[in-house]
Amino acid sequence: MQWLTVSGNVGLAVDTVYPGLSRAEKTEKVAHYVKTVGLSHAATRRQAELSGGMRQRVNVAHALAMNPEVPLLDEPLSALDALIRANLADEIERIWEGERKTCVLITNDVDEAIVLADRVVMMTNGPQATIGKIAEAGPPRPCTRKALLEHPDDYTYRQEVLEFLEKYEHGTNPKPKPAQPALAAE
Repeated sequence: MQWLTVSGNVGLAVDTVYPGLSRAEKTEKVAHYVKTVGLSHAATRRQAELSGGMRQRVNVAHALAMNPEVPLLDEPLSALDALIRANLADEIERIWEGERKTCVLITNDVDEAIVLADRVVMMTNGPQATIGKIAEAGPPRPCTRKALLEHPDDYTYRQEVLEFLEKYEHGTNPKPKPAQPALAAE
C-alpha cells in the first residue's frame, strides 16, 4: 500500500495473521520481520521513498509475516543487488530451517536455486510448460555458499541444471504439437 510505511505494510500481514496479539506483541513481530529483511533503518519510510530493491524486501517481509503453510516466493531476490541478495537468501534459508516449512521458490537464477533448494524442478518451455526434470540441488542442509563451493559435487549440481537449460534453449525439447484445426468436408 503506497500510503503506508514499511512497518505499516508488514503490519497489515501481522494484523491479519495474529489478530489476538497485543499491540506491543504486534509491534515486536513487525519489527522482527522488518529487521529480517534489513530495513529497520527505513521502517518509517513510505513506498515512494524506497528503491526497487527495498520495495522487494518489503514484499518478502510481508510474505514471511503472513506465516503461510507453504510459502510461494516468485523471484523474491531478483531486484536486489548482490550483497543484499546473498544476505536475504541466507536469512530466508535460516527462516525455512527454523520453521521447518516446505517452500516453493521460483527463480531463473541457477546458483540461487542450488544454494536455496533441496530439489530443483526444471520446467519445459512455453505456455504449456510441464515438469521437465527434477534434480537434487546440493548437499544436505544447512549449507552455506562457501560449503557448497567446497563440496566435491558442486560442479555436478550446476552441470545437471545447466545441461537441461542448454538442451531447451537450443530447441531440442520435445514441444507439444499445436492442435490442428479440423477441416470440414463440403
